[in-house]
Amino acid sequence: MVKTLTKILKILARLTVKRYKPFIIGVTGSAGKTSAKEAIFASLSPKGKVRRTSANFNNELGLPLSILGDWSAIQKPVWFFWLRVIISAAVQLIVPLKPYSDILVLEYGADRAGDIQKLLAIAKPDIGVITAIGNIPVHVENYPNGIEDVFREKAKLISALTAAKTAVLNADDPLYERLKERTRAKVVSYGFNEKADMRILHFTHVLKEMRVEGVAFKIQYKNSTIPISIPTAFSVSHAYAAACALAVAAERDINPIDASALIHTYRPVHGRSVLIQGIKHTQLVDESYNSSPLALETALKTLKMITFKRRIAVLGDMLELGEYTLKAHEKAGEEAAESVDVLITVGTRAKFIAYKAREKGLAQEQVHIFETAQEAGRKLQEVMREGDIILIKGSHSIGLEKVVEEVRSLSS
Repeated sequence: MVKTLTKILKILARLTVKRYKPFIIGVTGSAGKTSAKEAIFASLSPKGKVRRTSANFNNELGLPLSILGDWSAIQKPVWFFWLRVIISAAVQLIVPLKPYSDILVLEYGADRAGDIQKLLAIAKPDIGVITAIGNIPVHVENYPNGIEDVFREKAKLISALTAAKTAVLNADDPLYERLKERTRAKVVSYGFNEKADMRILHFTHVLKEMRVEGVAFKIQYKNSTIPISIPTAFSVSHAYAAACALAVAAERDINPIDASALIHTYRPVHGRSVLIQGIKHTQLVDESYNSSPLALETALKTLKMITFKRRIAVLGDMLELGEYTLKAHEKAGEEAAESVDVLITVGTRAKFIAYKAREKGLAQEQVHIFETAQEAGRKLQEVMREGDIILIKGSHSIGLEKVVEEVRSLSS
């Protein structure tokens, strides 16, 4: 049933792309895909009707859904939902009832080897974006040859680009130079690297009465320096998303200064480094949607910048790391020891974050180890106090969104 449905949707999606010829921006990476996608979407509105991948629809079933229409959620009864999708798509191919999108911003997920190639068979992008791969990518346990296989899989997105297309790459990614060698396309880069085409400068937090209100930074592009601020954002990951979006916008002939004004409408997605009000007059950094070594490192380094508040981190397991599990969690423990005042871990893997943090000097009484999110939530309520800033981050299945719900203010 699912295989047949997927096959039908893929055929309809391919026909839709052939029929309407939208400009396609494909986004992949081991961290920052969704934030980049949302920022790109915000920056492209002057170029016509833009649609982006809904929710986490980035696989063989989700990508066709994103191409066929604005199906933001699979509704019940499921059989009727899929029937509506198929009939609507077929009718739109024959008799267009409404204008099709001029631009599609699509996420290309790669949980295992071969995924990118399957998605490219549905829709090849005009601009390929790789946000970052990192030293230990997420899902690496699903790849027979580990990190090298992940690199090859992600690189397929830009290897498929012709010389007339554009690859947008993160110049700070350790694999940047190797990725450049994998494409014939024009390469446009972004990041803090001084050689980046869209260079991020002067990242800081926006403060109001000793509370973090968002982030601010500048983008240097050619002879221009463009100031940007993003309310409710916390992590430097949002600066990367904005720089990536400006790089894409420039390739679509949108002046980066004009695009930056549109970036101001971008807001962090739920669970992805968004600031919310906590109980006891605290602030929460909600990164509960997912975690990976690169994303956690970025979050902890950003938290380290906050020197005027007590910093608490609630960190859950990072999953699907295979043989790199211990190494990744211990590395996170080293970073946590330098970045937080109180550490709470959740899960059988995350305890290695705690062990290493203690070893590296974080006081024994400030490190708390739990198996479940419920236990961690109770402990957090016990130790948190007015003025604290609290990072909450873990792989999705660990359920740290429950901790967020327990300690968020009812007014937020």
